[in-house]
Amino acid sequence: MSTFIDTSAFLAILGADDLNHEKSKEAWKYLVGRKEALVCSNYVLIETFALVQHRLGIEAVITFQNDVFPILTIEWVDELSHLSGVAAVLATRRKRLSLVDCVSFSVMRKLGINVAFTFDRHFKEQGFRCIP
Repeated sequence: MSTFIDTSAFLAILGADDLNHEKSKEAWKYLVGRKEALVCSNYVLIETFALVQHRLGIEAVITFQNDVFPILTIEWVDELSHLSGVAAVLATRRKRLSLVDCVSFSVMRKLGINVAFTFDRHFKEQGFRCIP
């Protein structure tokens, strides 16, 4: 079984001041210990790099790149997944539902992943099981 990892989880893991930091550390240890695929898209990576660098600094980006990135399975977003995400954003007309989230939902469905490590309620709204 694979688990999709969202930007919100990465931010919580790396940010000691994040409200979900302790929960995220426990969940991360559990997921890594299961030795199953931890999947994210290149869109999530781009979003994570930008937000971590802006909020936590370059040292946190280096930690992410050296300690987290090597154990991830990266799903490179293809044109169909991108267009599906764009269509979903435009169809929902919701300000708080991002393209990265909609592409994540598309990628998860394409890969048959139904579990996400996230603190973003949109994943649950889309019918995915969320950890923690």
